[in-house]
Amino acid sequence: MDDPPGWIAEFTVTPAQFAAHLDAVVRSGRTPVTISAVADHLAGRAPLPPRPVLLTFDDGFADLPGPTAEALAERALPATAYLTTGAIVPGGRSLLPPAPMMTLAGVTELERSGMEIGSHTVTHAQLDTLSAKDLAFELRTSKAVLEDALGHEVRHLAYPHGYNSPRVRAMSVRAGYETATAVRHALSSGHDERYRIARLIVRRGHTVADVEGWLAGAGARVAPYRDGPKTIAWRWYRRARARVRGPEFAG
Repeated sequence: MDDPPGWIAEFTVTPAQFAAHLDAVVRSGRTPVTISAVADHLAGRAPLPPRPVLLTFDDGFADLPGPTAEALAERALPATAYLTTGAIVPGGRSLLPPAPMMTLAGVTELERSGMEIGSHTVTHAQLDTLSAKDLAFELRTSKAVLEDALGHEVRHLAYPHGYNSPRVRAMSVRAGYETATAVRHALSSGHDERYRIARLIVRRGHTVADVEGWLAGAGARVAPYRDGPKTIAWRWYRRARARVRGPEFAG
């Protein structure tokens, strides 16, 4: 968007920037894949093509089935969309602040355009602060809603804002997901963790040169790696705060 809502502006790019980033992907000679191809590789079922790249889009903003999908299709770039079902179901409720959102009816259109669909929970809460009951609801309900809309299994999850923990990862397995992506702002690798796949965050200030650097395998650390003391301390602080305030938006 050229003029996004303030709360999400940092994590958006203009249409012109987006086109430039996609053109950089094409020029890089990398092979775009969906999350299922990554899952097959991590499970040992099939190798990835040489120099793969995975493009992912979270939440389900209104531009996704239209301009975003069209820009990808024009360049024959497959991608994966992780959708927050409470924000796209009519009458649904989520913790996402107001923004133009797509609707659940658009998920089949996304799939036809070349996007694989994954779950991004129901409300976009900080999953690592939730009770077991609330966590199970977020993981299982979003999966079921998308499966009903698509008519087939949804096997992949993205943790809202990347927030996860050993308990969240274990419950994601039990909920029936085959992979889960975090954030970590790091390059993934052939040895990454299947339920904490690293991703890079594209912020509004990132340049084409930044994207080209990532595509060359530079400019960011490489996963997997252990959580640092600050990450662990931040998780415990958010858990304590959630006990007082209740579930909070992951963003």
